Amino acid sequence: MKNSDQPSIFKQKLLHWANQFDVCCFLDSNHYKDQYSAYDFIVATGVNAELKSNYGDAFEKLKTFQKENKQWLFGFFSYDLKNEIEDLHSDNLDKLNFPDLYFFIPAYLIAVKDGKIEVLVGDKDVLDEINDIDRAFLPAKNGAVLPASKIGKNDKRKAKSGLDIKPRLTKDQYLDKVEHLKKHIIRGDIYEINFCQEFFAENAFINPIETFEALNMLSPTPFGGYFKLNDQYILSATPERFLCKRGNKLISQPIKGTARRNIDPIQDHKIKYALKNDLKEQTENVMIVDLVRHDLTKSALKGSVKVDELFGVYSFPQVHQLISTISCDLNPEIHFIDAIKNTFPMGSMTGAPKIKAMELIEEFEVTKRGIYSGSFGCINPNGDFDFNVVIRSILYNKQNNYLSFQVGGAITYHSDAEKEYEECLLKASAILSVLESEI
Repeated sequence: MKNSDQPSIFKQKLLHWANQFDVCCFLDSNHYKDQYSAYDFIVATGVNAELKSNYGDAFEKLKTFQKENKQWLFGFFSYDLKNEIEDLHSDNLDKLNFPDLYFFIPAYLIAVKDGKIEVLVGDKDVLDEINDIDRAFLPAKNGAVLPASKIGKNDKRKAKSGLDIKPRLTKDQYLDKVEHLKKHIIRGDIYEINFCQEFFAENAFINPIETFEALNMLSPTPFGGYFKLNDQYILSATPERFLCKRGNKLISQPIKGTARRNIDPIQDHKIKYALKNDLKEQTENVMIVDLVRHDLTKSALKGSVKVDELFGVYSFPQVHQLISTISCDLNPEIHFIDAIKNTFPMGSMTGAPKIKAMELIEEFEVTKRGIYSGSFGCINPNGDFDFNVVIRSILYNKQNNYLSFQVGGAITYHSDAEKEYEECLLKASAILSVLESEI
């Protein structure tokens, strides 16, 4: 087995090799220490079998697919599977057109843990092919490479990025919607809601894999990943785990609470301390913890749901985040895919009460979420799985050259609309930097 390259070089070669296939999935922990992650990074590519479905009976189809193929499965769940779980609908604008559910059995599966490379599926000789990729033909890690023919000659910003990022809502519209949502909170309709807005670019010509590499380098996160489904792409720098299964244990790690990083270590430490002790941020977090506990109870052995960590502060390149960990023992009478269904969509991206929050999300947001605030990840042959939350992610449809990313946050009674808008821009900062654009 040829394994002379440095891990970072091998990772780049592996990703570019996988990208030659019509379908591939790359999951990267970016060296974050996490007791539940099975590998440092893993690549699945090529299709031996696949399942594509829109909502209706998608989870049942996945159960059948998994039962008939007890192999590695990689795929994603769209947020709009909520319409299968509850009496809901999704009628907002959608220019990305991802399926609601997609899973595939890879022809090749290569994983790396502590520097050791394993070919889990496929011919092991493929490592020679990957290692023989000439580094001279790999792009420099400096962002998307755009054809000159697609760049406006008289537009300096376009000449740099080729993209004209626009907000789907004006700032005033966003502020007005937040104030109206707060009225629902005052009336007691909801306690908290995750309200999001879209930023988009039409006629967007990007190189998806190089754009992802730039994003992953600027904003490395523990659940980052790249998913290619023909001409549809997820380029993700998400810091959040939706749900993980290890043995008979389910683990969920919702994020609620955000603070900007500071280059001054002393100031940065103060910001981190203030976040951990901020009553508003704690309130947002504990509401979602209670929601996740409730969701897990549907699949848990009685009395096994517990909060392993409350208000943990974790630091990422652009932000500090408040993350809690909730776990339970899976009831052996509950199929693990039903356990996913019982917690979907994740509470951190909906609100409480969950169904009413999702109804108001549909009413006040103007773009269909689709894969945004959905999830992608993998299921192993034994039924263990790990799925992220699709946030801090660029979504791209190469067929119509439409690029989109959404950002949002928790709206509560104590929310300040101006500060919520600024938090949205903070969460978008890494993506805007990679796309060399501004709002």
